[in-house]
Amino acid sequence: MNYLKNRAMPLVQNKKINNKTTPKIPNFEYGIIWEDPINGHRVGCLDVSKKEDVEKLMQNEKTILAVQDPPYNIDINDEFGSLPLVQYISWSEKWVDNTIDILDKNSSLYIWLGADIRNALQPLPDFMIMMRNKPVSIKNFITMRKQRGYGTQKNWMAIRQELLYYIKGKPVFNVRAEYTEIPKKTKGYYKEINGKITENFERSKSLTIRAGNVWHDIQQVFYLMHENVKGCFAQKPLKSAKRIIEASSNRGDLIVDFFGHSGSTLLQTELSKRKCYTMDINPNYCKIMAARLLHYRRTGETGWGRTEILKDGKILANDEQLLGAPTLLDLI
Repeated sequence: MNYLKNRAMPLVQNKKINNKTTPKIPNFEYGIIWEDPINGHRVGCLDVSKKEDVEKLMQNEKTILAVQDPPYNIDINDEFGSLPLVQYISWSEKWVDNTIDILDKNSSLYIWLGADIRNALQPLPDFMIMMRNKPVSIKNFITMRKQRGYGTQKNWMAIRQELLYYIKGKPVFNVRAEYTEIPKKTKGYYKEINGKITENFERSKSLTIRAGNVWHDIQQVFYLMHENVKGCFAQKPLKSAKRIIEASSNRGDLIVDFFGHSGSTLLQTELSKRKCYTMDINPNYCKIMAARLLHYRRTGETGWGRTEILKDGKILANDEQLLGAPTLLDLI
């Protein structure tokens, strides 16, 4: 097998229902890139720590928004291993540098990361110190509250998820995307405006509150949700992806995610009318990402709910199950 296959993998459409073609889910191996013929998304089975792989995916393009969700150096369900901390930070520095290289002069970089309370909070503080020497500026430190977590009767339950927000130059920030669905209830915070004492409801631009940098309004993905991809243990909610994407980009912009996993960034980019270039080194995740996009286009569903998709490193569902049943439009 060649180190990299220097081509984009075409979408083959060869199955017919009533003389209408339906998409075939691409298969992946290391070096393969699939390019979506409809909206131009790209999914690559590539290694983010290799500069040549990132260049192959990007093809000299720049992005105004990168959303990265790397492994947290914590073993989860025997799927994500852990490295010696020095080795993990060295690996992280490679993919961070490769990401910064493809950022536009005015751009945003979001990085999900964890802190292991059982091991001196690694790797979060070590990663943040490493980032101090990079040509990006920290803009905020966001915490998303999970509904479930791990804990003990002798400690506070661990339910926080950290999100680091860095910027380069002067990127876009659409503040409307930050507003939640939580109504404002508390009056007060009086302030004099043009000689008149006003309270916060009078000055407000919305009847709902802003998310701020503590997000407690986003439901953690679980098996009863349509967007669930069972077997993808690091899946992020579409709602969190939407908040980031719509706050830090505009329609038509290019978004990147180099740890694609369940495809949440890819699918939300489609929903938010942007374009996504994404990758994962695991060919099964690459197939799941492409399948989830095609499944949504075919059925309108954002995931597979209770259906078991991935287990023990293998995709359990066949391609027909991944695509979903044909809709009435397919049968016309």
